Amino acid sequence: MTGNIENQQGPRHKRDLTRRKVVVAGVGAAVAVGAGATLAAGAFAGETKAKGGGTSATGTATGAEACYKLTSETTEGPYYIDADKLRRDITEDKEGIPLTLGIKVIDSETCEPLRDAAVDIWHCDALGIYSGYESLSTGGGGGGAPTGAPSGTPTGTPTGEPPTGAPSGGTDGGGMHEEPTDDERYLRGTWRTDKQGRVTFRTIFPGWYRGRCVHIHTKVHVDGEWTDAGYEGGHTCHTGQFFFDEESVLASAEVAPYSTSTTERTTLTEDTIYDQSGTQGGLLTLKYDKKNIAKGVQASITVGVDPEATHDGTDDAVQPGASATASATASAS
Repeated sequence: MTGNIENQQGPRHKRDLTRRKVVVAGVGAAVAVGAGATLAAGAFAGETKAKGGGTSATGTATGAEACYKLTSETTEGPYYIDADKLRRDITEDKEGIPLTLGIKVIDSETCEPLRDAAVDIWHCDALGIYSGYESLSTGGGGGGAPTGAPSGTPTGTPTGEPPTGAPSGGTDGGGMHEEPTDDERYLRGTWRTDKQGRVTFRTIFPGWYRGRCVHIHTKVHVDGEWTDAGYEGGHTCHTGQFFFDEESVLASAEVAPYSTSTTERTTLTEDTIYDQSGTQGGLLTLKYDKKNIAKGVQASITVGVDPEATHDGTDDAVQPGASATASATASAS
């Protein structure tokens, strides 16, 4: 992968450029690896029942696709590690329900896809643990029935605004960055959008931890350069999170290892980061067998961004629902 990012809208003024670099993690890092990849790749064969509509996890659209509003910006959270691995399969050896996540990135004003953008995702494992921060994470599990299993009415749910500082074993609500405490990097990855603005990741359905609903973090970087070494330069035009509806989370809680969690859970409506605005706020469209979610889940979303803006998610002033309204004109994809 070499060459400069192609500017789909003509020359743009480069504002607030920040230096960043992706280093390819060894030979074969750009392809799916490991047993987890094999499981995820075959997880959706014969799927007959689905929840929701819209685009599939691979990003295939049917008919015209509406031009979306700007997707909500959120805080980066304390557990971001700058583009540590260039790969689409981020599962490594983590156990969990296979998840294929299809993301389409578009310019929210013109509806044009953003080609060659670098998209990061990262999230906790099935028991709420983040790689690189295992000693700070607040998830956990054990044998027997979970005492804080999801019920729709969890106890001990935090209220009020998210904390502004980094948690000490915390809740991922604030924007203060923590330095990694270990060398693990599972469930983290960066990949390049294609000419249709699409990128697909293979991972597992995230678990939950104290103070937050189930979610995946994301960043979109533009105006950088793809080289043999990876991705350099540019700026971050979007920092956000993707969310899962309650029905899917409750279904996942019946499947091991999620069912072994002893951690109290915050519901989607109680979360202090999700702005309750549906797709604009990062709510994913999900498809899975209602009778057997363990077979795997397909998730998809279109992310509308302002490619000229800088949103690195480290400003405490960035709060849920801070995004502005853009064009709602229909456009063929």
